[in-house]
Amino acid sequence: MSFLVQTLSRYFFRRYMVTFASYCLAILFLIFLVDFNESGRRLSVSEDYTVALGLLISLLRVPTVLQALIPFVVLIASIATLLQLNRKYELVVTRAAGVSAWQFLAPLIAANLLIGALSITALNTFAAYALQTAESIVVERNLGSRQTDSGAPWLRQRTAEGDTVLGARATSDGGTRLSDATFFLFDKDQRIRERLEAESAVLGDGVWELTGVKRIRRSEPVESLDSATVPTNLKAEFVGESLTSAETVPFFELGGKIATAKSFGLPATSYEMQFHRLLAQPALLAAMTLIAAMVSLKFVRFGQSLTAILGGILAGFVLYVVSELIQAFANAGTIPPVVAAWLPVVVASALGTTVLLHKEDG
Repeated sequence: MSFLVQTLSRYFFRRYMVTFASYCLAILFLIFLVDFNESGRRLSVSEDYTVALGLLISLLRVPTVLQALIPFVVLIASIATLLQLNRKYELVVTRAAGVSAWQFLAPLIAANLLIGALSITALNTFAAYALQTAESIVVERNLGSRQTDSGAPWLRQRTAEGDTVLGARATSDGGTRLSDATFFLFDKDQRIRERLEAESAVLGDGVWELTGVKRIRRSEPVESLDSATVPTNLKAEFVGESLTSAETVPFFELGGKIATAKSFGLPATSYEMQFHRLLAQPALLAAMTLIAAMVSLKFVRFGQSLTAILGGILAGFVLYVVSELIQAFANAGTIPPVVAAWLPVVVASALGTTVLLHKEDG
């Protein structure tokens, strides 16, 4: 029996990995097409935009999007694999040989744990650096809005000349290079004395160096300047911690980012959320296997393949929505990031295990 289980395990493992790779390639191609179309629509207004540049930016963004979609790819691949095995009566023969559902699900769970481990190490590291490169291209070519979110957060700095509030539509180089930057300069009475809009801004030694500047003052015409400087006492490390997106930080560097942010007195919620979400991903993929089995094994008895597929996709979608809602609460500081990351995994695993125990073991 032991030899039979080992042989079947290798066979099911291989079948699942082939199916997963096929779906992964299809999803990659779809992500690329959608992203290229959306990026082209948004960035083509720039004179520096070319089709080749758009292709490069989309290729660099694909790994980040894929990592976010891996749980859904795993869910669909698991459902497809189990349905294929059912359709060819391979699971029927396996059960007749005395192999339990838990034994033939073990190779799929092991495969997804492996995929999860590779996702948070190799894929995440590559995706983070690729996204950094994509953002740098957008900023350096001044192509438009940031690729990862609606805009960078605003920062306030205090100097002898008064306070300055600054923000940008895009950042790169750890937040020290800004694109479409805006600076609001206040006087000592906390009234806005002027506004500077720059095509780009780079953090230098004690100053922000602005290029392509429009100076706007009250009751005065707009003044165009080739360059300008704004005094600052901000350090590159502080700016980087404030403006860097958690998605552009590799998994193994998140711990250092969290410690550095806390040492500056900055909120580290986004870094902590990213760290625990990545850490929980292997367990989440294993839970997706249980959800897939929960809806796919029913096909043996009732032959409802379409119902199984729709049920599995719906279950995955509900899990995704719940995860996003919990993450929103975590970002607002309502619940700890570790709870927000692991609670959906625990609930999905408990639900899948309970249903399978009821169906398979009575």
